[in-house]
Amino acid sequence: MRQAPHRVAIIGGGPAGLMAAEVLASAGVAVDLYDAMPSVGRKFLLAGVGGMNITHAEPYDAFVGRYRERADEVRRLLDPFPPAVLREWIHGLGIDTFVGSSGRVFPTDMKAAPLLRAWLKRLRDAGVTFHTRHRWLGWAPDGALRFTTPDGERQAEADAVLLALGGGSWARLGSDGAWVGLLEAFGVSIAPLKPANCGFEVDAWSALLVERFAGAPLKGIGLALAGSPSRKGECVLTARGLEGSLVYALSAEIREQIRVHGHATVRMDLLPDRTLGAVEQALARPRGSQSMANHLRRQLRLDGVKAALLRELTDRPVWDDVPALANAIKALPITLVRARPLDEAISSAGGVPFEALDERSMLRLRPGVFCAGEMLDWEAPTGGYLLSACFASGRAAGRGMLDWLAGRNR
Repeated sequence: MRQAPHRVAIIGGGPAGLMAAEVLASAGVAVDLYDAMPSVGRKFLLAGVGGMNITHAEPYDAFVGRYRERADEVRRLLDPFPPAVLREWIHGLGIDTFVGSSGRVFPTDMKAAPLLRAWLKRLRDAGVTFHTRHRWLGWAPDGALRFTTPDGERQAEADAVLLALGGGSWARLGSDGAWVGLLEAFGVSIAPLKPANCGFEVDAWSALLVERFAGAPLKGIGLALAGSPSRKGECVLTARGLEGSLVYALSAEIREQIRVHGHATVRMDLLPDRTLGAVEQALARPRGSQSMANHLRRQLRLDGVKAALLRELTDRPVWDDVPALANAIKALPITLVRARPLDEAISSAGGVPFEALDERSMLRLRPGVFCAGEMLDWEAPTGGYLLSACFASGRAAGRGMLDWLAGRNR
């Protein structure tokens, strides 16, 4: 007598959940995918606004190093599905990719929606059943999954369950971290969720700076923490502090320094393409009756938000001291005191520790329950690293589920 196919439940319709669904469905497993939102992949789509950065083309060892303390654990997920293989998989959906000047990899049309549409068609054709507007409530006493739906509470049975519920950022798109308490109730120790790839606040900017320059981009600058080399890029001056790609790249280090010291001081190089000596030489030229503001603009093309920030963070005597002013231009200290709220962050750190999982991505305290994606305790900068690890962890969990289900048949 032919055995009925296994039925699994995947809770969470982001990249990790969808990738696991593909692995399972292609092996003949019946897959029910549940998502709290009206449609799946919402955070994936929003991440693609302005350009869908899928992965990165830098050397693989450097790529893996971006996962910091969890590099070894994430490498085990990525080795079977590295960035080059991920690109081939995308090409298999009929979506071409290209490598940008920074090494970031994008779909040729820069959009997330065509990729997601092609992927969902493949999954539906493979038999995956989608259940939207189903918010997971945990388990019933008999082990059934509980969901709240527009038609009231319902329950579902499954031979195995994958939790791919995201982290704690962007609650409006479904990643609200509500799963933390549900897992802690079963004894799973969760690393506290913290903002990653986020903005940071200063104690206060002056009212004049906020009124004139809040939201202004700081382009072509360098940023460094003590003991680390300066990175070049751009960020944005906000009403409360700084945010943007250059800040996100340092967010883990900034967050740790704030935790240890109560603050973090970054040094901003307003003119990274000029040496300190060149800046000092330009400032030393006679300015006659010109104001120093005009002198900065004419000699160094330093004006607008950069000049305003320099004025904000230096005392009057510095402007009358050429070497001191040159040093301030090349290493302007900015003291950051707190991260912006978790729900504003691009991603979150913390989550289910790898130590709570076995080699198949299954919870040691909850046999048959697997975890993947951003709800795992790892973090990475923007640049394709977040999505790459989500794809790879979903694939690894799907394969782990197949292995566990096969063991139950023996």
